[in-house]
Amino acid sequence: MTPLFLGLATTALTDAERGFFRDLDPAGYILFKRNIEDPAQLRALTDSLREIAGRDDVPILIDQEGGRVARMQQPHWPAFPKAELFDTLYDIAPMTAIEAARHNAHAIAVMLCAAGINVDCLPLLDVRQPGAHDIIGDRALGAEPMRVAALGRAVIEGLAAGGAVGVVKHVPGHGRAMADSHIELPVVTADAEALETDLAPFIALNNAPMAMTAHVVYPAWDDAECASLSATVIGEIIRGRIGFDGLLMSDDLGMHALSGDFGARAAGVLKAGCDIALHCSGDMAEMEAIAGAVTSIDAAAKARLDRAMATVSDAGSTASLDELISRRDALLAMLPSA
Repeated sequence: MTPLFLGLATTALTDAERGFFRDLDPAGYILFKRNIEDPAQLRALTDSLREIAGRDDVPILIDQEGGRVARMQQPHWPAFPKAELFDTLYDIAPMTAIEAARHNAHAIAVMLCAAGINVDCLPLLDVRQPGAHDIIGDRALGAEPMRVAALGRAVIEGLAAGGAVGVVKHVPGHGRAMADSHIELPVVTADAEALETDLAPFIALNNAPMAMTAHVVYPAWDDAECASLSATVIGEIIRGRIGFDGLLMSDDLGMHALSGDFGARAAGVLKAGCDIALHCSGDMAEMEAIAGAVTSIDAAAKARLDRAMATVSDAGSTASLDELISRRDALLAMLPSA
């Protein structure tokens, strides 16, 4: 097994992808809107990935946050609210907001599991900051660290109840970034004392099964490398100060915050301490370059992967998707605009 989560090009595996994935044996896969048409097609695709991997619990990831980040969309799947809505409800009734977030995440997981997807890149634990770039914006669970942690914990618990593993992101915090790391490399100039605010939700949820790094430079800790490529940030801050010992994946190697060839990017995040390098585009030439730069997954990373995937049961949820959405909506009805 290689320490990679990889994307694919379209709605069905090509012959080239089948051969490549069989030979490479990536740790898992990630799906995007380009890979999704309807429930029957999506289930056939995820079944084919499990068949190639020879593992029923092979991680199949998706970014299904709700709001503006949703790969599975209407009319085949219901729309889910943006995270900001739960933050707004928290102002009115904190426990109601927490329960609504839990039911919402549980519903997302039930929907994903029916499609054969078992990992959701959710929740964001990025603390929203005024004046920052809108790449986080309404995707955030709030601007107060303990509120973000409380709602984030409910999301992780809801996902697990529905059979999906949650991924906290973007560690050690993307909320202050003044740029979109998909487009350029953000540099957060806050000092270490101020950054304690950003770390707080991750510390509170340091037992999360998986986490995703930020392609952001924090000169207070390392003025040369972004978190994904920084042995200092990963070793001293993520593993040390935060105390996270779950599976750590990089954000997408294809984002323009990173530079250099794709093999060097993959080797760099793994050398820095990420357990898994994430590559999303499905571009075969890029994946071949990455494959040539990595070796087999190490024992510690494999143990973290196995531990993360064991945090959810394959027994299935006892509640239906419609029932969970109804429970969530009854709670959200407390909002003035609901």
